[in-house]
Amino acid sequence: MTALSRLVASTPFRLALAYMGAFILAAVLIVGFVAWRANDLLTSRTVEALASEVASLREHLQTGGPAGLVIAINERVAEPGANLYLLLDANGRKVAGNLSAMPTALGKGLGSEVFTYTRGSDRANRLAVAVARSVPGNSTLIVGRDVEDQRQFAATIGRVALWSVGLLAALGVGAGLLASRGVLRRIDAVTVASRQIMSGDLSRRIPLDGSGDEIDRLSAGLNAMLARIEDLMTALREVSDNIAHDLKTPLTRLRNRAEAALREPGADGSHRDALAKTMEEADELIKTFNALLLIARLEGGAVAESMAPADLAAIVGDVADLYEPVAEDAGLTLKLSAPATLTATINRELVSQAVANLVDNAIKYSAADEAVAATGSPSTVEITLQARGDMAAISVADRGPGVAPEDRDRALQRFVRLEKSRSRPGAGLGLSLVAAVARLHGGSVRLEDNAPGLRAVILLPAGQHVAPQVRSVTVAPAERTRREPETA
Repeated sequence: MTALSRLVASTPFRLALAYMGAFILAAVLIVGFVAWRANDLLTSRTVEALASEVASLREHLQTGGPAGLVIAINERVAEPGANLYLLLDANGRKVAGNLSAMPTALGKGLGSEVFTYTRGSDRANRLAVAVARSVPGNSTLIVGRDVEDQRQFAATIGRVALWSVGLLAALGVGAGLLASRGVLRRIDAVTVASRQIMSGDLSRRIPLDGSGDEIDRLSAGLNAMLARIEDLMTALREVSDNIAHDLKTPLTRLRNRAEAALREPGADGSHRDALAKTMEEADELIKTFNALLLIARLEGGAVAESMAPADLAAIVGDVADLYEPVAEDAGLTLKLSAPATLTATINRELVSQAVANLVDNAIKYSAADEAVAATGSPSTVEITLQARGDMAAISVADRGPGVAPEDRDRALQRFVRLEKSRSRPGAGLGLSLVAAVARLHGGSVRLEDNAPGLRAVILLPAGQHVAPQVRSVTVAPAERTRREPETA
């Protein structure tokens, strides 16, 4: 979207256009009403003046007879002005006046009408209004007035009003664009700040311009809220880190002591089993605390500066190599499909761990899925890397029980385990760690239906990619040798 289209589509611009349209409509209605009333008033005054002129001429007819009427008409014709006169005899011939013939608009009726006529050497059509009255002797008296100047004045007023409306519309559009530009600039600043805050920079604040207007007051309120949230999150993170560190240290000591006791000679089988079990439980707890500490670091952006361009195809290939024996032991088929090269600016270790978490979950839940095994379809874990526009999509699909659509967002939260029995190992931090890694890189995680099973997709901003070849590797359960990549 261009800058101009963003301005035109903005709410301030649309509001400015709406206000301008309402104002122009009101102005047109007012001007139209005033013009109509003025024209009606002038017309009424003209008709009244003509009626008065007819009455005056009738008085001349009564006092001087037809000859006196002709003399009065000739005298008035000789005077400069806009009045028009015509006296016709019983045969329709002109007796006196400055009109050459009976106006067509009047016809044979007696009344008042608007008509056009020609006057002077230019022979231009002019507008007039006239009344016709009968006089004794079967004669017809027509008295009119030239209203061409009035019509031209009204036309001039109309053109001025039209240009005024056009100028007002242009000024309104310009003012709307300027207002929209200023508001959008401030809204863009708020948007940029909010995105940086969502990416983990809680110290970011919305800029103020010092005007003290509504946006400034809103921004000040939001900044105060952000400061309070930052204090709470900092305190929570410190408490979580302190608890994790404080608990991780004695657990590590406990594990080391159990390991040392296990190495001592003379311990019977039951003691050795108890010590081995203690070490396993300690390892699980240490993994949980390590995951919590890593998630806290990711959400705080502590490792964002360690990003560098890396080949995602090589990363998913290394993960597939790492989990090949695990898949074989679980009786699964592991498939890898990836382009030859797909680069992105990432933290290689974190992305590798995120992909490994997804593959580990897929193997764990596929191996125990009896429903899929009963259908006769092979239990398969598929790792796929592909470019989707300007994003790189790393997906891991299994044939396990899957995740219900209503639980997919919740599954990405910390300590959420959808297994009601909670008998499997783990603390519910694997997917939340994957989501934290994706957010750190400006991407996202989506859980989709694999029909049957689950497809977990990591979307990361990608760089240049070259895909002349696609590597597809299949590891069957019967194979016990290390695989070599096949080129399709």
